[in-house]
Amino acid sequence: MNITIIGAGKSGIAASLLAKRKGNKVFLTEYSSFEKHKNTIDLLNQEGISYEFGGHSENALKNTDLIITSPGVPPHSEIIQKAEKIGIPIISEVEFAYSYLKNPIIAITGTNGKTTTTALTAHILNFSRKKAIACGNIGLPLSSLVGHVNDSDILVVELSSFQLDRIIQFRPQVSVILNISPDHLYYHSTMENYIAAKFKIANNLVEENFLFLNNDDEIIKSSSFQTKALTAWFSLNSVERGIYIDRGIMKIRINEQHNWEEIMHTDELRLPGIHNIYNSMAAALSARVFEIKNEDIRDSLMAFSGVNHRLEFVRNINGVDIINDSKATNVNAAWFALSSYDKPIIWIAGGRAENNNYSILDILVKQKVKAILAIGEQANDIFNHFCTLTYCKRCNNLEDAIHSALKLSSTGDVILFSPACKSFDMFINFEHRGDTFKEIVKSIDA
Repeated sequence: MNITIIGAGKSGIAASLLAKRKGNKVFLTEYSSFEKHKNTIDLLNQEGISYEFGGHSENALKNTDLIITSPGVPPHSEIIQKAEKIGIPIISEVEFAYSYLKNPIIAITGTNGKTTTTALTAHILNFSRKKAIACGNIGLPLSSLVGHVNDSDILVVELSSFQLDRIIQFRPQVSVILNISPDHLYYHSTMENYIAAKFKIANNLVEENFLFLNNDDEIIKSSSFQTKALTAWFSLNSVERGIYIDRGIMKIRINEQHNWEEIMHTDELRLPGIHNIYNSMAAALSARVFEIKNEDIRDSLMAFSGVNHRLEFVRNINGVDIINDSKATNVNAAWFALSSYDKPIIWIAGGRAENNNYSILDILVKQKVKAILAIGEQANDIFNHFCTLTYCKRCNNLEDAIHSALKLSSTGDVILFSPACKSFDMFINFEHRGDTFKEIVKSIDA
């Protein structure tokens, strides 16, 4: 089979190597220039994989039987439209890898909280002496696992809407939708398309599968969907089946035939914030499918300290906690971050926006935020929106914002870097942005 891979990121390279290993003729096409991919080119040459960089030529679609597209290549891109016009099948890297895997799969999606919940679910399973691997959008492509894992290993797969948009047969044992709010509309064009992409996680489920949904998310609750899977809910309020919070106690049952069982008090969770209560409930439900004991779920939730760039404690300087939340790439993620702290907050925010509606943060800013340091392309918009609610300052760059925050801080405050924006105005990605933040903070003499 002649397979074209679009995109030379992690998933594209992993799909290329897998396709080649399975005996296919592979051609990789990448829009960006080769200067950014020198190490990749060495690997492609070594593996005998044909490629092009700096644009998509006619060779990319010539005699092609299948296209595997990387996350983030939008449906309106020229190469995708040409392929669809001439009828070439297009799938995601996740769909391609799935065809070679026999493992039980927990698939997790949502606008916010995917990475934390994926890592947390894998942590619970491994803590409980199951073998689990966190993969997918969390950084480890599914294709890289084919042939390197035992069939009994549980794959906990973080999935973006991009990856879900091009699945066909993909059917996890457990599917989770954490929440849905406006995001990535440049790719999906409409909110309806974005919602539909998220719910594709449930498209192929059968009676022995499980679908876990957030009962407190208005978009999820109001969405019309059909599934044969056993559906259960996680919520702060009572539900018929699933997991909920009763006077601070997390209670669980997947089937109505069973009694409700207590797991733990939410005060015992190590991760702060109401959003992490939801993440923990979703992870606990998913783990329970694999017959994990309540005490193991409790102990692992008490021990889990979080993931990089998501409410990550960096350092305390003169009694001020400094938190890296670079993964907050939209307003809803920043809302969760701001709601997580009872101490006065000095908030560093800004970057590249995508139809940001800052008004949903107004109440939290009035209640919790001592000062705002605005950076990046959105500095003026953030300043103009919040300057009547609290002290605001426009800063030249991230380092300027950090030093300004420290000057404004007092013992007991929290400096929270939760941008509410994409990173691409000043950084390669949110990881680069978060790492830069941490490097600056750790270099400060105090």
